[in-house]
Amino acid sequence: MISIMKEINIWDLIVIGGGPAGMMAASTASESGAKVLLIEKNKDLGQKLLITGSGRCNITNAETNNHKLLAKFKNSNKFLFSAFSQWGVKETLNFFHSNGVPTKIENELRVFPVSNKAESVWTALVEKLDTTGVIVLQKSPVTDLIISNNEIKGVIIKNGKKIYGKSIVIATGGTSRPETGSTGDAYDWLRKIGHTINEPEPSLVPLKTKEKWTKTLSGVTLQNIKITILQNQQKQNTAKGKILFTHIGVTGPTILNMSKDVSELLKYGEVTLSIDLRPDLDHGELNFKLQEEFRENHRKKLCNTISNIIPKAIVKVVTELSNIDRETKCNSVSREDRIKIINTIKNLPIQISGLLGVDKAIITSGGVSTDEVDFKTMRSKLHPNLYLVGDILDIDRPSGGYSLQLCWTTGFVAGKNVVR
Repeated sequence: MISIMKEINIWDLIVIGGGPAGMMAASTASESGAKVLLIEKNKDLGQKLLITGSGRCNITNAETNNHKLLAKFKNSNKFLFSAFSQWGVKETLNFFHSNGVPTKIENELRVFPVSNKAESVWTALVEKLDTTGVIVLQKSPVTDLIISNNEIKGVIIKNGKKIYGKSIVIATGGTSRPETGSTGDAYDWLRKIGHTINEPEPSLVPLKTKEKWTKTLSGVTLQNIKITILQNQQKQNTAKGKILFTHIGVTGPTILNMSKDVSELLKYGEVTLSIDLRPDLDHGELNFKLQEEFRENHRKKLCNTISNIIPKAIVKVVTELSNIDRETKCNSVSREDRIKIINTIKNLPIQISGLLGVDKAIITSGGVSTDEVDFKTMRSKLHPNLYLVGDILDIDRPSGGYSLQLCWTTGFVAGKNVVR
């Protein structure tokens, strides 16, 4: 590689950042004939990729209708359509299938490698870099851009060396999980050359809770529940899904997708989550179900019978919050106590004390203003040889494969249009 570096005085493309968007941009441009240098600050490429989806890597979401898919991106859906029309979910799946990564579809159309290992995705991307002829420079943090006559000419790496390129792709990510190298390095460079940076904040992040009982359920997952966000007893948002209890609070896909709303509401006061453990039954139906169970199991203890209606792991919490002895025989449960149990099952309150920081966030919101990017090419509207991709952009998206799909799409579009 050293000899190649000496031979090339100016690269067709320099890609800064060896994450998913950067690797996709580099291999796409190189495959189209460009001389590409990929610069990575870490010892290894794709460190954050290896921990996504708890190490399983949620590659994309299997919704192949772009209109439906992009509706999940909130206010970004209109300008993203031109990019996704060039490279969408179908192209992503074809790419990984043809590069030795068979996939499977799970809940909410989440796509994972059949291997259940992020390493499978990582290997496919790294091998693609190799087969397309991308030169990779690792352990080389970029410290700044080379600017001459208001034009970007290349980059400066930590040892002071200057590397020149005709075009630059910035794929350095946001500020989530900084231990993987996502420390927002590029924001300062981009501010200096005129770009607007909307301040990054943690997004898709677990919540901290005030209740002690949530910590006793650490590791427990509840499926098919309804979660409602309340402030001043007013409903702010609601969603169905699952919740995972941790030693400090709650997480899981549904919680992560609600976390930004919670973050905003916390600025104005206390926030409570109301958990409906049986959203499939209204109060009357649940009352009938309980009475039926109590009749059939009248000599059994309440704790053993109620577990036929709600998960066993949450029974102790429900009875304690209802102020009822769980050892009580079913034939001794009064109507008043039964109503208390119903109300707790339908409205299990959890008070939120805050959010975890960027070190635990899946992604951050904020970044380069989308008004300053041409999404047909991913080119900066301020600098014609600069391309911006992936998490560097201020685009909100939910959990479920949408973040990585944004990386594949924007990386491909930038790599293809650099050559054009």
